[in-house]
Amino acid sequence: MRYGASDSRPLSFIARYVKRHRAAHALLLLAIMGAVAGSVGERYSMKFIVDGMAAASPRQVWAALAIFFACVGADNLLWRVGGFVAARCFPRICAELKLDLFSHLIGHSTRYFNGRLSGALSSRITTAASALYTVGNNFMWNVLPPAAATVGALLALGSVAWQMAVGLAVVAAAIAVFIAMAGARGRALHHDFADRAASVAGEIVDIIANHATVRIFGAEPRETARLASAMDSEAGAQRRSLFYIERLRTFHAAAVWLLSGATLGWGVWLWSRGTISAGDVVVCAAFTLALLQTSRDLAVALVDMLQYWNRVTEAIETLMVPQDFTDGDNVVRLGPVRGAITLEDVSFHHRPAEPALENIDIHIRAGQKVAIVGPSGAGKSTFLAVIQRLYPVDRGCILIDGQDVARLSQQSLRRAISVVPQEVSLFNRSLLENVRYARPEANDAEVMTAARAACCEDFIAALPQGYATRAGERGTLLSAGQKQRIAIARALLANAPIVLLDEATSALDVETEIAVQRAIAALSVGRTVVAVAHRLSSIARFERVVFIERGRVVEDGAPAELMRRGGAFARLWRLQEEELRRADRRAALYENGRAVG
Repeated sequence: MRYGASDSRPLSFIARYVKRHRAAHALLLLAIMGAVAGSVGERYSMKFIVDGMAAASPRQVWAALAIFFACVGADNLLWRVGGFVAARCFPRICAELKLDLFSHLIGHSTRYFNGRLSGALSSRITTAASALYTVGNNFMWNVLPPAAATVGALLALGSVAWQMAVGLAVVAAAIAVFIAMAGARGRALHHDFADRAASVAGEIVDIIANHATVRIFGAEPRETARLASAMDSEAGAQRRSLFYIERLRTFHAAAVWLLSGATLGWGVWLWSRGTISAGDVVVCAAFTLALLQTSRDLAVALVDMLQYWNRVTEAIETLMVPQDFTDGDNVVRLGPVRGAITLEDVSFHHRPAEPALENIDIHIRAGQKVAIVGPSGAGKSTFLAVIQRLYPVDRGCILIDGQDVARLSQQSLRRAISVVPQEVSLFNRSLLENVRYARPEANDAEVMTAARAACCEDFIAALPQGYATRAGERGTLLSAGQKQRIAIARALLANAPIVLLDEATSALDVETEIAVQRAIAALSVGRTVVAVAHRLSSIARFERVVFIERGRVVEDGAPAELMRRGGAFARLWRLQEEELRRADRRAALYENGRAVG
């Protein structure tokens, strides 16, 4: 589903689901209105019963009883009809709402998720659905019926004593306006509670996701204390929200107490003067009490609904932020790809004062193997990210085979690129499913071939359930090296013409790295390969090196040529060689010390 800017407004957003299920909502509305009419008819028929008994008219009494019986039946039957319609409609709407919110959320760029807790975002989806369910139920069962009953009671009361009906209508309207205005002033309190509740949920997920780190540092008491502080803050916000609601309820209770005595006294006074009959007094009493009761229920329901509505509002305003960039109306699908990549004057900033890439001009021909090197934080991973269009660039354009990626559908672009990220995250699904994720239509034999090429077969065979073994949340049941090999297998299975490797062998031991490098070399023949590398020994097979520093291209050329120049690449190479020699010397001293000991 495509969303516009107006859909970040809760009413516009919810209106979509009302329109989508308009028949069910219309039937539900008719059932509730019919039930309320039956309830009003029950009370009004009491007038004719009493008047018939006072006039000693059995026929009138029996006719009134028949009307009373019909109204009671309609009242109860229509409530049940409404209940069945709501039971069928509301859960479906909540499921659609959660799916649509998720669909919009997952379409945000990487920039949106940076700095936001994943637990808080997922909590908001659940909160929005459950709160909307509560709002819908409250409106249909606790707001609409008393509102309709109030109107019906005033009309019925007006047929007996119009002055009383007008007086009650004016006072009830004044009370309703006051409560509505006061309720609106409490919106900030309810919004604060919703925001803190979502934040606490995100903190809990964050701590659980990092439970290994917590245990390593013995930080359980510290994290518990941190969470206790956040929960105290949440409880305080909830307490302020609830106290505000209770103050409104107290005001309404006092108003009902005073009005009920005044209106009933008025009715008795009118009867004592012979203005109305005994049956009219019963009607006045019944409808006055009903009116005050329903107005109280309405006030309570409106205040409760406001609290839940603010939860819906907070969640929608957070999740329905317009996406950084989406496929336009005139995008085209990327056709057969040879794999040429061109960056023309590309600049990108994560934050305004921090350029990640600055004036990048590079052409990588189809089938070329290019290594991207440089110091940490130089912009190497960002270089790969903008090629995938994970971020919208601030200036310039990126071309694949001469086609601007900004004019291509994102799905077709991503299918042309295989990626092995620096930080591998797997789904808590079987290893077979994790590898197959790159190409869902692949059969088991193709999946296992890719796994074998990425040197996964030996460790998978040693697992209790082999390929059916679950990886654990984010792949926690596998070692870092095993996860990286699964990611390589996944990328190999994708069989895309462009391969992006972001430190793809950083977590592997030397022996496994050599095997994986051979597999990558064999299976990337005829493909464009762009690899970020810190360990320069891993780029021996690459024909070109691009050295990036502070977001700019400092050097670009064949490895041997850059070594001859003696520039930044040569200095980095010598530093790594010296570090390796020092490591070898330390290892030799350690072994000698053990031998002497």
